[in-house]
Amino acid sequence: MAAEAQVVQDTVRWLERAVIGLNLCPFAKSVYGKGQIHYVVCSATGIAEVLRCLETELLALAALPAAERDTTLIMLRACLGDFLDFNDFLDESDALLESLELAGVLQIASFHQQFRFAGTGDDDVSNCTNRAPWPTLHLLREESLNRAVEVFPDAGAIFGRNVERLEALGAAGWTALDVGARALPQNGVPGEVALATGEDA
Repeated sequence: MAAEAQVVQDTVRWLERAVIGLNLCPFAKSVYGKGQIHYVVCSATGIAEVLRCLETELLALAALPAAERDTTLIMLRACLGDFLDFNDFLDESDALLESLELAGVLQIASFHQQFRFAGTGDDDVSNCTNRAPWPTLHLLREESLNRAVEVFPDAGAIFGRNVERLEALGAAGWTALDVGARALPQNGVPGEVALATGEDA
């Protein structure tokens, strides 16, 4: 569907221009270049459906070798657009990970277009370290993370360096990257937001 394709395009543009382009994550370039990122557009409109989609993708990632699929990005195009609701949902996602006995094997990171650190204003550019075009659940392998940290031993300094980089870039510089979400097409007509039920993986 055109809407799903647009969400993936938005996410890839964000990866290329912000995550990789600004080197916000020094581990991203390798898996991106090797085609080891799996993109899933979840069109669920309710929490139960999102959890079913998340469960499916957690089990699929755990079942595949890292060389085939190292990481998964689940983009929510019709649910949890409010950051506070999304933040509350993360407790449920972690509980699901535990119930599947995958804690310690996989972990779930998160990004959101309205992300805001406690104590910061909505327009604080440091929040952009965790902002993506769509509410996004990032499924990672613990083993891959550990290997990456061995290669990049100063991993603990990444966050501070990213904040400094974004502050130097400034809000205008971030806006110029053009990494926000595009309006979704509906019935083939660009510019209208389409909200559908169900999930597409």
